[in-house]
Amino acid sequence: MDFAAIRERVAEYLQGQGIDAVSAFPAGERARRSGVVAAVSLRACQGGPEGFRDYLGERYDPDSGTWQELYGRRVRLTFGLDLYAGRESGEAGIQRAYDRLAEAFQWEGPPGLALTELSCGETVFDPQAGLYRRPVEAVCQGYLYAVAQEGGAFLDFIVRGERQI
Repeated sequence: MDFAAIRERVAEYLQGQGIDAVSAFPAGERARRSGVVAAVSLRACQGGPEGFRDYLGERYDPDSGTWQELYGRRVRLTFGLDLYAGRESGEAGIQRAYDRLAEAFQWEGPPGLALTELSCGETVFDPQAGLYRRPVEAVCQGYLYAVAQEGGAFLDFIVRGERQI
């Protein structure tokens, strides 16, 4: 899985939670949106070994009837979830969107990721762009792992999380 796909998954999760969200770096031209929108970016990715030489163990695949080896690393991903709004939504709209975003991450979060930190800055108005902006960062933890077939060929890289309650 590439990092653009991770950004897209987070944006899709937020959309499902009633928050208008887009990937911060779309392939095409950005459309002007009404209301408040969260621009999802990946600001940092830190990883460390979780097993011996990244070996996490084995799992049984009932579809193929074989055991698969798992290799991976614990990752700490820092997402930018900057909120933007026009004059019609203003600072009050930004605050409502931030509250909803915080609830969405606190109670469930994107699949495969566990929230460890959520922070935001002050809302400011950019007269040149005609938009209000509040910088938001979410730090999440999960695992980036790969499944290997017999013989050592990697099938795919996947991000998985661990829930801490």
